[in-house]
Amino acid sequence: MFAKVIVDIAHAAVDRAFTYRIPEGLDVRPGHHVLLPFGQGDHIKEGFVLSVMDESGLKDESILKDVLACAEPYTVLLPEQLALAEWMQEAYHCLLVDALRAMIPAQLRGGRIHEKRERIVFLSDPEADFVSKSHIQKDVVDLLKKTGQPMSVGDIRAFLPNAGPAITALLKKGVLSESSFTVFRRPEYTTQADALPVLTAEQAAALNAVDELEPGQTALLYGVTGSGKTEVYLRCIEQCLQAGKGAIVLVPEIALTPQTVGRFSARFGDRIAVLHSRLSPGERFDEWRRIRLGKAPIVIGARSAIFAPVEELGLIIIDEEHESSYQSETAPRYHALDIARRRIRNCGGKLLLGSATPSLLSYYRALSGSYRLIELKHRVGGRPLPTVSIADMRAEFLNGNNGIFSSLLLSKLGACLKGGHQAMLFLNRRGYSTFVSCRACGYVLTCDNCDISMTYHKAQNAVRCHYCGAKKPLPPVCPNCGKPFIKYFGVGTEQVEEQIQSAFPGTSTLRMDADTVARRDAYDQILSAFGRGDAQILIGTQMIAKGHDFPNVTLVGVIAADTTLNFPDFRSAERTFQLLTQVSGRAGRDKEPGQVVMQTYAPDHPVLRFAASQDYAGFYQYEIAQRKKCLYPPFSLFIRLLLSGENEEELIQRGKDYAKALEADLRAALGAEGQGDLLLLLAAPAPIARIAGQNRYQILVKLLRTKRLPQALHAVYDFETSHREDGFLKIEINPQDMF
Repeated sequence: MFAKVIVDIAHAAVDRAFTYRIPEGLDVRPGHHVLLPFGQGDHIKEGFVLSVMDESGLKDESILKDVLACAEPYTVLLPEQLALAEWMQEAYHCLLVDALRAMIPAQLRGGRIHEKRERIVFLSDPEADFVSKSHIQKDVVDLLKKTGQPMSVGDIRAFLPNAGPAITALLKKGVLSESSFTVFRRPEYTTQADALPVLTAEQAAALNAVDELEPGQTALLYGVTGSGKTEVYLRCIEQCLQAGKGAIVLVPEIALTPQTVGRFSARFGDRIAVLHSRLSPGERFDEWRRIRLGKAPIVIGARSAIFAPVEELGLIIIDEEHESSYQSETAPRYHALDIARRRIRNCGGKLLLGSATPSLLSYYRALSGSYRLIELKHRVGGRPLPTVSIADMRAEFLNGNNGIFSSLLLSKLGACLKGGHQAMLFLNRRGYSTFVSCRACGYVLTCDNCDISMTYHKAQNAVRCHYCGAKKPLPPVCPNCGKPFIKYFGVGTEQVEEQIQSAFPGTSTLRMDADTVARRDAYDQILSAFGRGDAQILIGTQMIAKGHDFPNVTLVGVIAADTTLNFPDFRSAERTFQLLTQVSGRAGRDKEPGQVVMQTYAPDHPVLRFAASQDYAGFYQYEIAQRKKCLYPPFSLFIRLLLSGENEEELIQRGKDYAKALEADLRAALGAEGQGDLLLLLAAPAPIARIAGQNRYQILVKLLRTKRLPQALHAVYDFETSHREDGFLKIEINPQDMF
C-alpha cells in the first residue's frame, strides 16, 4: 500500500503530494496525521495523508521511503475536509498545507499538547492494617478507607495539602496502587435555563421553511431585533439531531459566545462544544477532540469553528452574517460564509444565515433567488421596536452645550436610572481621547512606527497606537515647539465613563472595549455582571452592539451616530446602518418599552433616518441604487494588492511597475470583448502609508461582474503568485476596509 502525503512545511516548493510506502501492519488512511522521513537528511517531519493507493504508479519503487507512524490513532481530517482543502487551494490560491492547518488545532502539530490524564490512587488491600510513624501517610490511608473508593491525587491534596510526598512513599511501599483516566479540559459557562417557549406563527413558519430546504441550499433569515432568531436556531438544531446529523453555529464576536453557549447548553447539555481563540490551548485541543470523537455533535464558535470536524454535518448557522469578522485576514484569506457554502454542498447539508441587518450582498442574493428568504417581521410577544430620537448636536452646540451628552440623552438617562432600569451607551472608539495635539503649533502626536495618530489613555497617562500597539508616556510639553499647550481632542469610551460619573454621581458603570477585555475571562465577567444588575450603565464599543439580550435595558444612547458614515469605504453607509440598527435593538427586549437616542451632526442624512425607523427595506433600496449608479459591489468587484517594504522610494517604483504589468495581464485575460470590464486600476500609497515600520503601497482594481470575471481573477492571482517573494503583503477581494 502507498500513501500520497502533503508534508507539513509551508513553502511553495514542497506544497505538493509526495508518495510514501505504508509498512506492513501500519493502518494508514486518508486524513491521518503522520510522521515520516523527508529530504536528503531524512529529517523527521509531519504530514497529512491525502489518499491511499494499492499501486504507487512509479517504475522504481525502491526510492520510496516508509511512513514511520501515525501521530494519533484516529484520522484528524474528514474526507470532506480534504476535499474542502483542495477547493480552498484553488479558490484562494493558497498553499494546500495552509488550508489543512486551518482545520486542526495548532497545538496538535509538533506534539505541543497531549490529552490530559488524571492520576487516581486506591488501597492495594483495603482490609490491611497500616502502621506508620508518618502522620501524613496515615492520614492518606485513613481518607481512602473513609471514602471507600479510589480518589484522584488532586482531590487528596485538596483535603491534605502536603500529601504529595506521602502518596509517592505509599506507592513505593505497595500500600497504594494507581491508575489514570482521560480528562477533557472544558471551558466553563453559565447555563441560562429557561422554559421552552411557544413559537410565534412567524417562528413556526421559519422553522418549516428551513426544514423544506433542499440539500446544499442556503436560506437568509431576516428578522428584526428581538424577533426570536435564536429560538429558531435552537429548533432547527433539534431537528438536525433527530435526523442523526450535527450542526455548526458561528457567532461573530467572542463577546457573544457566553450568552449563546448559556442558552444552547441549557437545551443540549454536554452535546455542545465551543471553539474560539480565548480558550486555553488545552481547552481548545480537548474541545476539538470531543468533536472529532463524536462526543459533541453541536459546535458553537467564532470564525475558525467553520472547520470543526463534525461528521454527518447537516446544518450550519451563521448568526449576524453581515459581520466583517467572518473574513480571515491571514492566509488562507477565506470568508466563513464561502467555506460554509462549500461544506454544505459537499455534505448535503443546509446553511442558515441570520441577521436583523443582512449584508447587501446576501439580501441581493435572496431577492434574486440564489438564497431562500425567510422573514421575522415582528418582535416576540408583540413588543414594539424601540422609539428612536435623533439629537442634533449642532443645535446643542449653538445653545451652549459643548459636552459629550445632549440634553435629551441626559434627561432620558436620568429617568431611566430613576426608574430602576439599565442603559447602554455606545461609542465605537476606545481610549480617553482619539488624538493629542498642541494648540500652539498644531503638532499631532503620531506613532513612530505607523502613519497614524496615537490615542490618549487617561488611566495609564499614556498614548497608544491602536495599530502596532506602541505605547509611550504623555509628554508634558509639545515635542515640536516645546510649549506646554497639550490638548486632548475627540472622545473615547474612557471619557464617556468619566463624564457619566460627573453627571450622575454614584452611578455604577461597566466599560467593555478592547482595553477592558484583555484578560481571558473578561468578556463573560463583564456581561454576567451587567446581566445580574451589578451596574446600571454599560459603556462600550461595537462589542455591545449586537446579539446581547438584557431584559432590564430600556435605553440605548449612541454618542456619535455618524462616526463611520464618511469613511472612505464603499461599505460605510451599510456598516453605519447595521451598527446603529443593531445597537438600537438592545433596548426594550422585555415588558418595558425601549428608547434610543442617536446623537449626530448630520441629522438629515438618509442612512440615519432609515436606521432611526429600523427600515431595512427602505435602506436597501436606497443603497443598492447608489451602488448600481457608481458600479460598486455587488455589480462590480474590488481587488486590492497590498505591498510593503522599508524603502519608500523603491516600494513606490515597484508598485508602479507592477501596476503596468498587471494591467497588461488583465487586458490579455479579458480579451478584445472584455476591455470595458476593467473599470479602474490605480496604484498609490495606501491610505495608512506606514504600519509597524513598514511602508505600504496598493494597487486597486475594479472589475465589472461579467462572465469574464473568473479568468480576470485567475490572472490577478497568477500575477501575485509569480511575485510572492517580492514584498506582497496580501491580496484582498472586496477588502473589509480600504485602509
